[in-house]
Amino acid sequence: MIDHVGIVVTDFSNSRAFYEKALAPIGYAMLMELGPEITGTVRVAGFGIAPKPDFWISEARSAGTAGNTVHVALRVDSRALVDAFHAAALAAGGRDNGAPGIRAHYHPNYYGAFVLDPDGHNIEAVCHDPV
Repeated sequence: MIDHVGIVVTDFSNSRAFYEKALAPIGYAMLMELGPEITGTVRVAGFGIAPKPDFWISEARSAGTAGNTVHVALRVDSRALVDAFHAAALAAGGRDNGAPGIRAHYHPNYYGAFVLDPDGHNIEAVCHDPV
């Protein structure tokens, strides 16, 4: 099951303002914004219907270039499945983009792992359960 998706944008501030207005009629609001001090690289903003963001925008790492980067997170039923996904993806030729672990800046039970597929798309498996 898809848990959330994300896209890379060339002008973060402009895109954030656009999505705040464009998504309002369908009940979406910006629910979370994180800066490079949390993400390690760029600004991100999550939109959705409270309490959970399910559509994310991320600032391009190089000014003016978004490329074709897409982020898709797949919800799984256990942390063991997150671990298994990460190991299988690396064995299949994916590149590590975040080892399995807690991402408490999203919420205390957010357990995810990230890999880059052969085209550089950021694919994640995530479990929201406490164990």
